[in-house]
Amino acid sequence: MTDKLVTTTREGPVMVIRLSSPETRNSLTEPLRDALGIAVNEAALDRSVRAVFLTGEGPSFCSGGDLFALQKACDPWPVHRRFRKLNCWLSPLINLDKPVVVGVNGHAVGGGMGLALTGDVLIAGESAKFVAGFFRLGAVPDIATLYHLPRLIGMAKAKNFLFSNGTFTAQQAAELGLVARVVPDDELYAAGLAEAQRIAQGPAEVMGLAKILLARSFETSLPDMLAFEGMGQALAMSNPEFREGLAAAIERRSPDFLGSAQKDMANSQASQS
Repeated sequence: MTDKLVTTTREGPVMVIRLSSPETRNSLTEPLRDALGIAVNEAALDRSVRAVFLTGEGPSFCSGGDLFALQKACDPWPVHRRFRKLNCWLSPLINLDKPVVVGVNGHAVGGGMGLALTGDVLIAGESAKFVAGFFRLGAVPDIATLYHLPRLIGMAKAKNFLFSNGTFTAQQAAELGLVARVVPDDELYAAGLAEAQRIAQGPAEVMGLAKILLARSFETSLPDMLAFEGMGQALAMSNPEFREGLAAAIERRSPDFLGSAQKDMANSQASQS
């Protein structure tokens, strides 16, 4: 548990992080951002957490920036200080070396959409809407929207969406590949948790490593990417998850990645005691 603005619960190997300020539609107030950073750090440091499920409480996933705070803090230095703190919560979430599933309930507006796009797998409720919103305020798209959106749907579609102050319905987002699938609103939590649980049963540490490498693919030359792959594979093949997966393939059985990881953690703890 962090505080009442962001809550964390454990569902086996999955940490559920829930934005829990429905009265503000989970607006990105400074206290909520700080609490989210604490939750992400907790997930990063706990090896028993193999996947994260991020969602929101109430009718909206996240309504974006705190408009009332922006009224009082839009001079250059307050804005600079606010964005400097992205390194305390947003960058750790984007760079988390564990798979992140995001369940989008209701509206994801502006920076709230940017927050949703940090997920590795997005699942949307039928009523979900992804709303650009930035240019209604005369603000530049932020919360890594300018980084993620063109990579996910292409530059032309991203420009058209942002410059038109557009809105994607859940179905439109699915057709564009932004979300993996759309489910009834009342099934969103169960579907998102099930997807996170499914991923957590896989080689989660190796998937986390692949996630780090994938994040570099658009800016990296082919020779450098091949070098990264080689170094990543050297690490992956020394991991108990690989040894379990290889043994299972040879023995023609289903791999128990979670069991191999738990055994490795137990052995590590025993060697340190």
